[in-house]
Order: sequence, then structure tokens, then C-alpha cells
Amino acid sequence: MSIFNQSKKAYLLLANGTVFEGRSFGAEGTVIGEVVFTTSLVGYQEALTDPSYYGQIVTQTFPLIGNYGVNDEDYESPKAFVSGYIVREWCNTPSNFRSQGNINDFLKQQNVIGIHSIDTRCLTRIIREAGVMNGMITTENVYEKKDELLKQIKEFKITDAVKNVTCQENSVYGDENYKYNVVLYDFGYKRNIRNKLVRRGCKVTVVPAGTTAEQIKALNPDGIMLSNGPGDPTENTEIIKNLNEISKLGIPIFGICLGHQLMALSQGASAQKLKYGHRGGNQPVIDKALGKTFVTTQNHGYAVVGDSIDPEVGEVSHINANDGTCEGVKYKKINAFTVQFHPEAHGGPQDTAYLFDEFIDMIKKSKEMH
Repeated sequence: MSIFNQSKKAYLLLANGTVFEGRSFGAEGTVIGEVVFTTSLVGYQEALTDPSYYGQIVTQTFPLIGNYGVNDEDYESPKAFVSGYIVREWCNTPSNFRSQGNINDFLKQQNVIGIHSIDTRCLTRIIREAGVMNGMITTENVYEKKDELLKQIKEFKITDAVKNVTCQENSVYGDENYKYNVVLYDFGYKRNIRNKLVRRGCKVTVVPAGTTAEQIKALNPDGIMLSNGPGDPTENTEIIKNLNEISKLGIPIFGICLGHQLMALSQGASAQKLKYGHRGGNQPVIDKALGKTFVTTQNHGYAVVGDSIDPEVGEVSHINANDGTCEGVKYKKINAFTVQFHPEAHGGPQDTAYLFDEFIDMIKKSKEMH
């Protein structure tokens, strides 16, 4: 009997009543979350440790996951933040010179409940057609109390996402012979954002999401980085109000993903929930200024409504080539630009890393003026 058949029977129950029967892997138990899918072929460890997935059950559309194992270097944060994990098949004999273990053991250590041996293509089609929906992974027999479980699933809501993933105190990274002093807001930041800044000569002070404009001013930064993060951007009312104050300081600002959404909201724009979001390493984005299309890594369920940006305040700088949604904003009255995608993508295309250089150029110009 194979290792896969030895595992317990597990079920995925969706809010629309659909049941998928598979096998349990990773941690055992029951979990409810928002079921989403990512189309990335690699970078599964980065996805599992990306705080942007807080409250979500992640489906990998690529059929074999775990073939190159896991290691201590590919963490994007100190732990896994996904609520649950769904794969077609996991590899129990990983082969890679960097591998230090297999994905099943990793999920157990991280207490992530998983299910494998289900039809992930069918599941992805359901999400694409109906939109993201809540679901439950469990080793209990769902047929025995399906109505009761469906009630629990439908009542589930992701709340206080940023509060649950942000750090509690400041921490500093980088060389003591730094050129630029950058503050990185932790809305659920990925480690590679910090790394990209450090490699460009920055001292990076990571600060909690609730850090005020006055506290930022006291740190005397040359630049401010707004990170990615999870959840509905509109629920972060205090942060949005605070960013409005921070934007008045005149300090160069670069925002990514949730940081992009929060900055837009702070400047009077609005955001919308997408039907099934953009998650994966193959999203085409047009840089309007360059007239070029770049392949990007993305992980978001909400988007800034491009038409809601006041033309006097800013303009849409990037658009998604698939659905035309706003992927970036260049501001006119404040010293800021933001993008919806991940230019720091680890385990994804590096095509848009030039945006970090643009941020450094902004800082240089700002320092020269002062």
C-alpha cells in the first residue's frame, strides 16, 4: 500500500454544497477558510508562508507539489499563514540539492491542514465560474451533519487580518554602512521585499501596521515602503487615515499589493472585490509609461477601481492585460507610486524589479532637494 493510501480519508466541503473526497496530509483536523487558487508552478513554500493568504484555503492548480522539497531559506515570513492547503498530488521523495525535508512534514510542523488526491481542475473551474467561496477541510464524515457544517462555513468571515499578521515591535535590518534609511510598514510583509531594499544599500526598519505618522517622522526615514498583506483593504480605517497623514510628509513612498490599495483609499479612491482574484506567477501587466507588458507574480482578491482615482490626484500607471483592472498608480500631488503585483517575487518572474530602482532614484532626488 502506498504512503498516499495509508492517510486518512478527508473531505473538502464548499459553501455551495459540493463535496470533494480525498486523503488527509499535513496536520489533521477541521478548518474553515476562503477557498482560492494559485496558478504558480513553483514557490509553494513561499506561498504557504505568505501572510497575504491569512484566512484562506489555498488550492494549487499545478498537479504535483513538493517535488523539490522545503528548506530554511525560502520562508517569506516566520511561519505558514494559510488556513488550509489543497493539492492534486504531493511528492514524498523530493529531489533537490537545497531540500531539507518534505512538504507533508512541513505542513505538520506548521499545523496546516491539507487534503490531496482531489480533482483540483474541477475545483478551480467551480471557483472561476462561481467566484471564491468559503469551504472546510475535515477528516470528519461531512455527510453525517452536512447542513450544520454548511451553516458554519457560510458564517465564516475573514476579519482583523492585518492585525493578526503584523509585527508587534520595530526591527532593523541591513548593513551599518547604509546609504538610505527606509521604513517598511508590516501589513503582512514578505521577506523578499526587505531583502531587495537591503541589497540596494538600505537600512530597513520594519514597523507595525499601526505606527503613526508622528512615530514615522521621529524615525527620520528617506523613504517609506508599504507592504503586501491580507484581507479586505476597506476594514483598515485607522491605517487609511494614518496613510493620508503620512502622504503629507513629502517622504518618497512605494506601495505593493495591499499597500497599493490602502494608499489609493487614503487618497479618496475605492476598492472592489474580484470574482476570483489574481494569484500566481503568470499575470500579464502593461506598464503604460514604458509601453511594455511584463509577466508578474500576484496574490490578491481586491483591486483599486481605476476610474475612482481623481485625475488631479493620480493616474493609473499599470493595467492587467487580462481583465483591464488597475495594477498601479502614479500620484501627482504626493511623492508616491504603488503597484498591485509583486516586483520582489521570489519563486516568480523578476521582470519588474526595476521598480525598486525607481524607488531608490526617488529617494536620491528627494535627498538632493533637501
